[in-house]
Amino acid sequence: MAAADQMDVGALSPEQQHKLRQFKIETRVNNEKYLRSHPEVEMLISDFLREVFVKRPDGDIPQFAAEYFTRADLRSTIQSREKTHTDTQ
Repeated sequence: MAAADQMDVGALSPEQQHKLRQFKIETRVNNEKYLRSHPEVEMLISDFLREVFVKRPDGDIPQFAAEYFTRADLRSTIQSREKTHTDTQ
């Protein structure tokens, strides 16, 4: 990790450290709530990673991701996976 990326926790007062911890906890809770209410996010990520591992692109991964996420059939693929997932539960 570069020095600029590291946070100097000692530079924060105890009150600031507490507020930062609370902010991190609230952010995690809110993120978890969001992900639970939008299971398609997990489906998108899971399907993308599956494609990466199956196809193992040698070249530019960001380009591979751009092509994956702009596919014309992506919406129907994810909706189909959601339906299959819902039907098996």
